[in-house]
Amino acid sequence: MAKSAPTRHPALPALARTGAVLLKRAALLALLLALVFCTVELLPGDAAGATSERGESAADIEQRRRLLGLDRPVPERFWDWMSGLPAGDLGTSARGEPVTGLLSTAFPNTLLLGGLALLFTAVLSTALGCWAALRPGGRVDRAVSGTATAVLALPEFVVAVALVLVLSLWTGWLPAVTLTDLDGNPDSWTMLVLPALALTLPQTGWNVRIVRAALADEARAPHVETAVLDGLPPHRVLTHHVLPGALPTVAAGLATSTGMLLGGAVVVETIFNYPGIGSVLASAVTDRDSPVIAGVTALAGAVITAVLLLADLVRDLMAGGRR
Repeated sequence: MAKSAPTRHPALPALARTGAVLLKRAALLALLLALVFCTVELLPGDAAGATSERGESAADIEQRRRLLGLDRPVPERFWDWMSGLPAGDLGTSARGEPVTGLLSTAFPNTLLLGGLALLFTAVLSTALGCWAALRPGGRVDRAVSGTATAVLALPEFVVAVALVLVLSLWTGWLPAVTLTDLDGNPDSWTMLVLPALALTLPQTGWNVRIVRAALADEARAPHVETAVLDGLPPHRVLTHHVLPGALPTVAAGLATSTGMLLGGAVVVETIFNYPGIGSVLASAVTDRDSPVIAGVTALAGAVITAVLLLADLVRDLMAGGRR
């Protein structure tokens, strides 16, 4: 009797592909962190001079330079910092504070702000894209597409200033700056609204275009044309036949926005005095503090990688379901 061919577990190719993607992104993150250390080294001055007190002598600054290890080569300092990364040790700042403790409050605040902005972006862009797709080429479709293009061209700081002007200074509806409680968190939920909107609007413009294009591509699929010929109402065709097939592309667009949201948060947090990584990163650049800058980069890279992997999982699940 002929032996049957061994069956492969269907999850193995997906696991192998996920592992390869993780290794590739980890290598890219390591390269980015190395560039961070090298870039800070190219800035004028160093951490010892930037954090020195008024009246300190050159000998005192030189002693601090040795204590901070700045007399060692950059590759050696970078390797020492990277060796602690698997254990969650992000090193020590130029002012003697553990970087992990320095970011323990600031980074969760930024994640909260970015998460709200991502949620608002997902809801608004999907709703507007679907509304425009109900009547392709109609007035709503043209208005939504044109507005999305215009909003996409606006930088976050311009949107932030306009929101402060309209919703705070003119109407007094929302606070223009963020006050913090004893734990360093925003004192009220209302202080999250303007920063979240400032991040949401440009990314909504970007994602509306992605949603609209994905829906247009899916609308040409044979099963969608069959549903139309069967006489189903347009909204039912959209929600039950077009939108499910477009979700992988929509998820990929939202995942791409994660990096843009974290990058834009640095600017927006500064404008609204929000207690996130924006102020920490600005102080670290002023202090020429490589461990802090690299720590922020590593955490942001880890979050972006996790969101991209989640988007890949959604895409694979949807593709498997359609098969």
